[in-house]
Amino acid sequence: MAKQTFTSGQVLTAAQMTSLQQTAMLGGDTTAKTTSYVLTAADAGTVVAMNSSGSTTITVNTSIFSAGDIVTIQNRGTGTCTVTAGTATVNTSGSLVLAQYQGGVLYFNSASAAVFYQFATPASGDIEGVTAGTGLQGGGTSGTVTLSIASSQSDLIIKGFEEDVNVVASAATGTINFDVSTASVWYYTSNATANHTLNFRYSSGTTLNSALAVGDAITLVWLNTNGSTAYYPNVIQIDGSAVTPKVPAAISAGNASAIDAYVFTIIKTAATPTYTVLETQTKFA
Repeated sequence: MAKQTFTSGQVLTAAQMTSLQQTAMLGGDTTAKTTSYVLTAADAGTVVAMNSSGSTTITVNTSIFSAGDIVTIQNRGTGTCTVTAGTATVNTSGSLVLAQYQGGVLYFNSASAAVFYQFATPASGDIEGVTAGTGLQGGGTSGTVTLSIASSQSDLIIKGFEEDVNVVASAATGTINFDVSTASVWYYTSNATANHTLNFRYSSGTTLNSALAVGDAITLVWLNTNGSTAYYPNVIQIDGSAVTPKVPAAISAGNASAIDAYVFTIIKTAATPTYTVLETQTKFA
């Protein structure tokens, strides 16, 4: 229902009461427009809905509306609709240019000045979608923020949550390149044939140093199978350089006829690079 004038003692019908309630909730009568339009007094308390494939305007002039009047504006068409100050003043903290399915409320502070309160939309900076393969994009004060998970170094973090396991039907010996990009847990299922070196790196072509920022940490698990002879990883490296882990108790051997789980927490403490490495050993018979 458009804005009405009532007289003292007037009895309202049920339809009028329903329409008034809808208007109070920013609903009520809707006038559909397909071309640029100049607001009239009859639009007070109604919804003006633009539906055009081309660019249009809704113009606001002075001495048409009274203080306290509102007009709800929608843009249903694919073309942009611009709320335009004609002879009146229109202020907003949002945008007066409405894309499809955007809208807002035009509130009149006086007969010559209005404020347009735009309804919140994803275009104002909300996170709208997830896209694989391209990293975190967007930002600023406007536009769409797209959250995505890339398939490169972000795997370093995601692998830690997924606990991927690289199961290898081989015996531990020599130098084993523990590529973090492959999995955070490595399990060699055949009996080890010698003490061995674990070299932690991100991948064959990327160093762990380049994947970790100062203050980053990663936890990795090495599962070593032993037969009658108890072998263990006696040399620990990061990107080919030896490091000395801190341990609860000295580790000088593995456990025979068992699977030994070695848990390494690697903390990058300086850019040189410098690491603090914590190691524990647990026997699983």
